[in-house]
Amino acid sequence: MSAGYAGLVQDSPHTSNTYHRLTMRTLSSGGTAASLHFKHTMDKDLHRLVLTQGINLQEFCVSQEYGFVLSDPLTDLPEYYQPWMEIAKHVPSLIENRQIRSRVNEMPLLSTVHLQGHREQRLAHLALGFITMGYVWQEGVKHPSKALPRSLAVPYCEVSELLGLPPILVYADSVLANWKKKDPNGYVTSLNLDTIFTFPGGNCARGFFLVSLIVEIAAATGIKAIATALNSMSLYDTNSLHEALLDIAKSLNNMREAFKLMHGNVDPGDFYGQLRIFLHGWRDNPLLPEGMLYEGVWEEPKHYSGGSAAQSSAIQCFDEFLGIRHRFDYDAPYLYRMRDYMPPAHRALIQAIAAGPSARHHIIATGSAELCHAYNNCVTVLVELRNYHINTVVKYITIPVNKGKVTSGCIFQIHSSAVAERGTGGTDLMCFLKSVRDTTRRVLINDI
Repeated sequence: MSAGYAGLVQDSPHTSNTYHRLTMRTLSSGGTAASLHFKHTMDKDLHRLVLTQGINLQEFCVSQEYGFVLSDPLTDLPEYYQPWMEIAKHVPSLIENRQIRSRVNEMPLLSTVHLQGHREQRLAHLALGFITMGYVWQEGVKHPSKALPRSLAVPYCEVSELLGLPPILVYADSVLANWKKKDPNGYVTSLNLDTIFTFPGGNCARGFFLVSLIVEIAAATGIKAIATALNSMSLYDTNSLHEALLDIAKSLNNMREAFKLMHGNVDPGDFYGQLRIFLHGWRDNPLLPEGMLYEGVWEEPKHYSGGSAAQSSAIQCFDEFLGIRHRFDYDAPYLYRMRDYMPPAHRALIQAIAAGPSARHHIIATGSAELCHAYNNCVTVLVELRNYHINTVVKYITIPVNKGKVTSGCIFQIHSSAVAERGTGGTDLMCFLKSVRDTTRRVLINDI
């Protein structure tokens, strides 16, 4: 993982800096356990650094305009990698014709050494991720593949190591790096956006990924405001802190408004009956209890969670800034594990925010009713966003489960009861979402 992170940082215009050294020291000590350990024994050097120097988002590969979204992603790879691109571009039709497995089995084993720079690596990871999910779930829930062939597994794991990401389709792939402008000279608007790759389900699949993208872009101003707020607290600048809190609440509200676009762009039957199966992973999934064998890489199967909104760095940044401490007996271990599915630089930003001054404690200490109200407004809007997410899950998952609603003529069988209401990341979805929402409510400042 450390090698992947070093590769990412070297490709960034902001390379050697103390943040990266300190956060890598924490990350390299061991996955989720390190994340949990970090939460309780913060790196004092990192804490002091945030206090004295503040946070510069560019050092964490975060765009002022797009937030965690990859700016100007590539849409094609060099000629050498066209065997990957030809399959990835035609995933929907290859799945519908049950040909993707045969095509992948004939695919040559390509080296990853010719990938130049972070954007080519991200596009390769995206393409191989779509191919992988299509390969595994071509036959729906009845006959998932339990192994990935060498020609797919070897380069996928190599690219994953370079990027510090797991070898499965993650949120950072399907949402943050899977977009292009229809008119290259036009603006980034919902009407001018398209996906690079997609799954069966046509407009439903595109709509799902693109609405999620728009939600992430709406978060950008809030992430920028978090950096401003932390810097303001270090300087005891209450006016700047108050403005930052207003910007955070506005950003969260804009995210909820963007989320509403889902209803006009994604049909519940198509989502549940066609798209959702391709987002499932092979951890905590009863359909693949033994995990996935990556031929030519590991001798034993591996377990990885599917892509989910829990892998959004933006949401976890808001949680850390607002001081939301999720339950260690339920929510927290899963959420911290999801950080392993984020680009390492983004994961490092979450840890830097966690290491910074506590916004809640700082605001209470000021005794300012204005700051307390502004903070509470941020929490309230985040609760509303989470409530909206729960209601959307009811519409797109719970109701179709109960009605057995699938698109007429769909070649994929409806999910088995074992996975029907589990999240694509493997959680008991509704219980998890409600617990996270209730935990968010508890940080409201009551005595103002």
